[in-house]
Amino acid sequence: MRVVEIAEPGGAEVLRVAERPVPEPGPNEVLIEVAAAGVNRPDVMQRMGKYPPPPGASDIPGLEAAGTVVAVGAGAARADGTPLKTGDEVCALLAGGGYAEYVVAPGPQCLPIPRGLDMIQAAAIPETSFTVWTNLFEDGRLAAGETVLVHGGSSGIGTSAIQLGRAFGARVLATAGSPEKCAACERLGATRAVNYRLEDFVAAVREATGGRGADVVLDIVGGDYTPRNLDALAPGGRLVVIGLIGGARTTLTLLPILQKRLTITGSTLRPRTVEEKGRIAAALHARVWPLVESGAVTPVIHATLPLERAADAHRLIESGGHIGKIVMRVR
Repeated sequence: MRVVEIAEPGGAEVLRVAERPVPEPGPNEVLIEVAAAGVNRPDVMQRMGKYPPPPGASDIPGLEAAGTVVAVGAGAARADGTPLKTGDEVCALLAGGGYAEYVVAPGPQCLPIPRGLDMIQAAAIPETSFTVWTNLFEDGRLAAGETVLVHGGSSGIGTSAIQLGRAFGARVLATAGSPEKCAACERLGATRAVNYRLEDFVAAVREATGGRGADVVLDIVGGDYTPRNLDALAPGGRLVVIGLIGGARTTLTLLPILQKRLTITGSTLRPRTVEEKGRIAAALHARVWPLVESGAVTPVIHATLPLERAADAHRLIESGGHIGKIVMRVR
């Protein structure tokens, strides 16, 4: 099978097309003939040598894919217990291996392709859906009537978070880096999008909430954003950190955390167990898939490229010029 592998840590040019044996599914696993694979920033980090795959995972990048089941391991089933069979069309969250013509996926991490979506669209939803659900609604405890600030609102994560936040009755504010991106956030349902290059997002959040602040901040930046995020939170607010684009280190004054009873949390998805990911998959199927099938939430696709242009897909992510997801066509 054709795959895209990382020759050595480095720039986009280290991605190369290669031939590898087709993997075989083990117990509770399926082999998927990949039609399309999503491209995500963690893939870029892995390519640079900053985000190695967990033990036992493929060294081939790619954390999500959509395609057709062509082989089934013993007892393979979705998280809800539905047996998987050859011919099933699925999208799957992966620990790696998506940049390939075939990939093995644990049964519990497979989901049926939502009605009305094609393979390209379906390949764009597992990673963002799993990430947003666990961080915004489980760890962040976002509830209807609350206000959430989504940093990077035009990213794949951001476009998903805006739509899901609004669909579940929250008021969504977002940050983005250009007028075009801010307009895109507002079209998706953000009440207010802040151009962080021109405005202070803390002041904008206070203005939009009558001085109260946001109940939840979903942050992909980290670094120096952290104390500002705390300033932007309302009493009882929750800061959820899911990315470190701005760096892993920061300096905090603890007094606001005590005075406003704030919570700081964060997570990564890739190292979690199959059982944990299966639990999340079941929640997505019950709570999010109906929204996707109704059209209330839809994947935003910025560009679709063939597998051979994986390097260009990575360059596009690193340029920051995209709105939504980048997907590679495999077949």
